[in-house]
Amino acid sequence: MASTMSEKRDYYEILGVSKGASSDEIKKAYRKVAMQFHPDRNPGDHTAEEKFKEAAEAYEILSDADKRAQYDRFGHNAFGQGSRGGGFSGQGMNMEDIFSQFGDIFGDDMFGSFFSAGSRSGGSRRSRGVRGTNLRVRIKVNFEEIAKGASKTIKVKKYIKCGTCNGSGAKDKNSSQTCRTCGGNGQVRRVQNTFLGQMQTVTTCPDCNGEGTVITNKCNVCKGEGRVYGEEMVTLEIPAGVQEGMQLSMSGKGNMGERGGGAGDLIILIEEEAHPFLYREGLNVAFDLYISFPDAVFGTQTEVPTIDGRAKIKIPPGTQSGKIFRLKGKGFPAINSRERGDQLIQINVWTPQAVSEAEKISLERLQDSENFKPKPDKNDKTFWEKIRETFS
Repeated sequence: MASTMSEKRDYYEILGVSKGASSDEIKKAYRKVAMQFHPDRNPGDHTAEEKFKEAAEAYEILSDADKRAQYDRFGHNAFGQGSRGGGFSGQGMNMEDIFSQFGDIFGDDMFGSFFSAGSRSGGSRRSRGVRGTNLRVRIKVNFEEIAKGASKTIKVKKYIKCGTCNGSGAKDKNSSQTCRTCGGNGQVRRVQNTFLGQMQTVTTCPDCNGEGTVITNKCNVCKGEGRVYGEEMVTLEIPAGVQEGMQLSMSGKGNMGERGGGAGDLIILIEEEAHPFLYREGLNVAFDLYISFPDAVFGTQTEVPTIDGRAKIKIPPGTQSGKIFRLKGKGFPAINSRERGDQLIQINVWTPQAVSEAEKISLERLQDSENFKPKPDKNDKTFWEKIRETFS
């Protein structure tokens, strides 16, 4: 069963490296852990298999500079469930996916055959064709969409499957044949005599590039690639709580691969649209409320904008400029969590820049009044104390 966000182990911890580890150190650590828990070294051990998958998931994220940066910033939330796995789900991949994706870490001999006396001795031929590349798109979301989540349908220009040959790259059914070199297996096996005894190695077939078939007559439309450049309408499910710079991933929605190869992923980069009145502070929403001097003295009731509409707020008599009011639960939700921020409303007492003669006379009468002279309470918090208290 796949782990929840709160149960997932830290990727650096899984590989036994520090957060400042280099790419070479991460690669070396993954090789060590994968060798330790390799299924062929631990036959029938479900726990070892899960640790092997867990290590593959950690390496997939930490070996990619962009994904690693997202993970360092947002943790596992960077690859939330709303992103359909966030680009990788080691718990949900089968073993052959891991072997084909990370076989270069060990070389064809290691993942392809060194342990091949076990469960894959029947020949684990590579998937047909060449996997397509990932695509990146930028999606703008407003505050309301961040708060509630959103579904957006966009047009993506990319390589799609050739409709004429159905992705095979061949002109017709008779225009491809089984590779004679590997017999359709996609791999070439060799047995070598060493001082340790006989050792079998398996390498990718050089004639068919591991596909098992050879095209004799190419499709006239795609010229043998099995794909053409076109467009597709894609519906994106944006989970509530996303943040600026966060990346989501849709598996198999990138460029189609060549000759029946799997499609790459669609990487979605989140961009926040500025709100005309509100601004964001982490999970909190902030708003500057300006009130008149009489309202500050006598108190008032007014409405303020929130990400859920408008809300009434009561300003008590004698409210000082800089006072911060808090609307609990009116902020943004944390992605894949029940946690939610607040809305912070900072009071600003508006001082008129020009007054009439009558207003000037009235104010001059009050100027010498003891009641209108500043008398801050010793218990009143300073501006910086209020800031620290608000965002702590």
